[in-house]
Amino acid sequence: MYNPFKLSKKVENIVCKGNKRKYYRFRATRFYGGVATADTVGCNLRCKFCWSGSSVWNAKNTGEFYTPEEVADKLHSIARNKGFTKVRVSGGEPTIGRKHLVELLENTPKNLLFILETNGLLLGVSRSYVQELTRFSNLHVRVCLKGCDEEEFRLLTGAEKGFEYQIKALEYLRDERLSFNIALVSTQKDKNRLFKRLIEMGLGRVMIEEEEIKLYPSVRKRLEREGILRYFENP
Repeated sequence: MYNPFKLSKKVENIVCKGNKRKYYRFRATRFYGGVATADTVGCNLRCKFCWSGSSVWNAKNTGEFYTPEEVADKLHSIARNKGFTKVRVSGGEPTIGRKHLVELLENTPKNLLFILETNGLLLGVSRSYVQELTRFSNLHVRVCLKGCDEEEFRLLTGAEKGFEYQIKALEYLRDERLSFNIALVSTQKDKNRLFKRLIEMGLGRVMIEEEEIKLYPSVRKRLEREGILRYFENP
C-alpha cells in the first residue's frame, strides 16, 4: 500500500514546473452535453479500474508542459468552435499543482462553466484550498468517491487511507457553498450506509451519479490480476 499524500508530492515534482502543468491532449467530448476537455497527467491514486493508462502510470514520460493561459486558450478555442458552454480538466488529478489550477480558473472566461473532476483528497486535507476556489462563480466540482467506506477505498485504490478525506472534501464544499456533485465507484450492492451518512451530513439533495467503468483491455487485465474483475463484470 502507499500514502496518497506522499504520492501527491512526488507526482507534483514530476508534472509541475513553476506555474506550468503537464497535459497529454485537448479534445471535444460528449460528456455533460458537450464539453471542451483538457486531459492532465499525474494522479495521487492508483485505482485498479483506472482507464487513463500512461498519464497516470508513466507521468514522467507522458505529455508536455503548458502554462495556465495556454490551457485556457485551448479550452476556450474548442468550446467556441463547437458551441460548448462547458470546459473541464480530466484524465489525472487536476488539484495537484494548486498554483496552476487557480491561474487556469482565473484565465477561463466567466461565461464558461468549469467542471473540476477530482478525487477530493487534496481538498479534504486543506480547507484553505476549497476556500480559494470560492472565488470562481463559474466553478462546479465533481468529487468521485472510490468506494462506500475506507475498506472499499483501500480495495479499489490500493492506498492505505483516503476515504475520510474524500468525505471531508464534501464537508468543506458544503460549508463553503460551492457547486458540487458526487460520483461513486463501488462494487457493493447495498450502498444504503453511505447514502444514510450523506443524508446525515445534509447532502441528501446532492446529485449522486454511479460512474460506469469501461473494461478496456488494459483495465480488464489489471482487474483480473488484482482478483476483482468479477465485481465489475457483474455489477
